[in-house]
Amino acid sequence: MKYNRWDDALIDTNLFVQLQDLTTVLSQVPDFNFEYTYGSFLDMKERRITGSTLWDATRPEIRKSGYKTDVYLRAVGTLYHTHLPAFHDYWNDIEDVSISRFATQLIALLEDLRLEEVIKHSRPGTGKDFTIRKHYLKHFFNTQLTTNITRSYALDELFCMIYLLLQSDGPDLDFPHANQQQLDALEKIKPDLYQSYEATSTQDIANVATRIVWKLTDSYEDTINIYFTFPIFKWDKKYKRNTLFDELTRTDDVANNDQEDVDQEKSEYIDETFSTWHRENENANRKQTFLQMELGVGTKTNLKGGGARETEDADQAFGTAQGTARKSKQNDYSKLQSLEKQAEKKASEQNSAPYGDENIDAIAIIKEAETPPVEDILKYQQFVSEIDAYKRKLANTIEKVLEHKKVLPRKDLHYGRLSKKLLPIVTDEYPRLFYKKDQESHEFDAIFTLMVDCSASMHQKMEETKRGIVLFHEVLNQLKIPHAIVGFWEDATTVKEREQPNYFHIIHSFTDSFYGNNGAKIMQLEPEEDNRDGFSIRVITEKMMERRENHKFLLVFSDGEPAAANYDQNGIVDTHIAVSEARKKGIDVIGMFLSDGMIDEREDETMKNIYGRERLMIQDVADLPELFTPILKKLLLKTI
Repeated sequence: MKYNRWDDALIDTNLFVQLQDLTTVLSQVPDFNFEYTYGSFLDMKERRITGSTLWDATRPEIRKSGYKTDVYLRAVGTLYHTHLPAFHDYWNDIEDVSISRFATQLIALLEDLRLEEVIKHSRPGTGKDFTIRKHYLKHFFNTQLTTNITRSYALDELFCMIYLLLQSDGPDLDFPHANQQQLDALEKIKPDLYQSYEATSTQDIANVATRIVWKLTDSYEDTINIYFTFPIFKWDKKYKRNTLFDELTRTDDVANNDQEDVDQEKSEYIDETFSTWHRENENANRKQTFLQMELGVGTKTNLKGGGARETEDADQAFGTAQGTARKSKQNDYSKLQSLEKQAEKKASEQNSAPYGDENIDAIAIIKEAETPPVEDILKYQQFVSEIDAYKRKLANTIEKVLEHKKVLPRKDLHYGRLSKKLLPIVTDEYPRLFYKKDQESHEFDAIFTLMVDCSASMHQKMEETKRGIVLFHEVLNQLKIPHAIVGFWEDATTVKEREQPNYFHIIHSFTDSFYGNNGAKIMQLEPEEDNRDGFSIRVITEKMMERRENHKFLLVFSDGEPAAANYDQNGIVDTHIAVSEARKKGIDVIGMFLSDGMIDEREDETMKNIYGRERLMIQDVADLPELFTPILKKLLLKTI
């Protein structure tokens, strides 16, 4: 566990998953990822779309709409509707200007406003989110305008005025406190700004931005603040296509540009389908015919024909064709292709990330509990005596409920014993006048798994945690409910670049949990190293899904945020996804937070982001048996 280490930000896991799904669906690029960072842009090299952390300081409903509109603008707008050559020309025009930061932000603002209208027209459902975005940014730039006027940031002041003018609900806008220089400059560029309303392409926006920049470049120093980032990260002037999506799907020409000298008179091209193919051309005297194909690297020839054929990477350039249509005397390999596909599919499944992208290198290592020594048995007996009152109270409550259900008569039946209440004969069209008293006793159709975080930060909490686990084991043992107790941790001392060993200490399994001499194994739980919660939950979920019981409960004892190798940034999100996956499979997952003092707001928010409402915050570990009793009672009654 981390000792409350934060990057001064809380992750709303539900929102993050929504934004990741939006990124994938809207961009139509499966390997694009969503990230939070400073500014909203599209990064082709790293395959990511980002949302601006500007929205983190807002209310939840504004934050959600803000991030969603960032994804709309990049995944639908910039990716598909921004004309790259226009950006290229714009950069060439402003390359030497002294207000480059202003020029960058200006075209980013104007292009985003154009793309917003395009998106709202094609996807009307986005209108509500864009309205919330507009209202918040108007308030933001009004505040920034006052600040810039006070600090005498002239071009920043003008930029805020430009935004507010473009987003004004009226034909004009008054700035009573603005400096006269900025008012005069705004009047000077107003005609150009108003032309941006009529822009139908990136080229139109670039023309407007270029004119404004050249009108202001000699009058101002560059902006101090950055309000909008350029929508394409690390702009590459080598882009040749019209849009970034074209760049993603383009077919490159050969890498080298040398030409082969060929005698035109000795070469021939035959536009005919051949029944066989050869491995390579020897090119001895250049009198043979050619097969047309696409090369990635090689020497360009002067072949003439139908032109280059654009292909996908998986397209097969050559295909074997049968010559004579008769049955071969050789072995039948007709099923070879399907066998190859099965092998490829199996390899693909093995190479995928069944436990999440963050856990590709994680390895599960099972550690069996040893036979408990005498001192552990004595300590276990001591814990049993200490929690005996809680155990008897909880077990008696459950048993009374079972007995009540056993003798509870079933009423309103079509057959059985005749009831004394015959009024339904008059009031009901199809009266139910019978009951039965011999209802069979309900049995527990459930299993429990208790996962115990064995990270180093559990050092001062482990002894008290064991007392709660003993209560868990004793109650379920008396009620004959199968249960498993597993400690988990990642061995940080042996982590390698492609190997992250994660241990699962099996204290009790479903098959041995009723054995009377196994309880003392709980004493073997000890604090170890790091914890990779998302991976561990997925591994345990697999084991639980092998069971046939209808009710499955997973309780995760933890003391905060996951922390493991290369897991700090995305650990909360990955664990949240693992919990959601388990719940979709019908497993009730409850987070049990163990603290050794006051629980602060951040700790509660972390557990909420991972487990939602199904969490129990325990301020003092010594109170664990008392607090554990009602939640265990609630879960047990749910199974009856």
